[in-house]
Amino acid sequence: MKPYKTIQVSEQKGITEIILNRPEVHNAMNELMIHELTEVFWELDNESEEDLPRLIILRGNGKSFCAGADLNYMKGIAAFGFEENVTDGKKLAALFRAVYECSIPTLAVVHGSAFGGANGLLAACDMVVAAENTRFAFSEVKLGISPSTIALFVMKRIGEFGARELMLTGKHFDGKEAEKWHLINHAVSPEQLEEKAQELMNEIMTAAPKAVRETKKLITQIVQSQNMNKNIEFTAQLIARLRAADEGQEGMAAFLEKRKPNWITRNKSKI
Repeated sequence: MKPYKTIQVSEQKGITEIILNRPEVHNAMNELMIHELTEVFWELDNESEEDLPRLIILRGNGKSFCAGADLNYMKGIAAFGFEENVTDGKKLAALFRAVYECSIPTLAVVHGSAFGGANGLLAACDMVVAAENTRFAFSEVKLGISPSTIALFVMKRIGEFGARELMLTGKHFDGKEAEKWHLINHAVSPEQLEEKAQELMNEIMTAAPKAVRETKKLITQIVQSQNMNKNIEFTAQLIARLRAADEGQEGMAAFLEKRKPNWITRNKSKI
């Protein structure tokens, strides 16, 4: 993996860890970080099947997960014209989409603060665990703007009326309230954060890699299509393919033979 300036990327035993690495500004996002994050998610998702990670972990270095937009970045975009702002908004949306549509399971581990665009980033992940003392806010309305770019992804998590309270007020809230609104999956004490993250990692790593990726596609298909006949046809064909595939045959054989399937013991070690 090539070196990056605003993020750190490492791989070990089938898990790729992406660390937001601008701790001096609480990992606030600038144009370069947005570009690098988008690039690394697309690159990981387009690896050959044998090189695909089993799981992607997203976290922040230092005191915070991400404090939203970088101040210097905001000063620059404040001078943009309409078309420049449209282009910039699409770049940010492309990042969230790359995370959301990534075929590899994603887990965000959140601490410190998650403001503005940071919530779009974590909301696009499959799973989120956060320290209960993390501070969250959709603070855009306090600045005279709107959380428009992140709303598509955040509202998939929290729904219409969660969005009405949190986005219209721009209030600060903690991890427990974030869990109540389903913005995150689990709020735990700071001391338990890594333990909870490891628990979820372990569960993913005992599941069949291809089956997990296909199940992620399955969820997306059902959520995005309201056509019952189309969904029934899709799900019937998917289960037929997976039952006949190597993982399906191995998983069912391991269950019947009361042994662990081979994907649990073949994790790759890459540093």
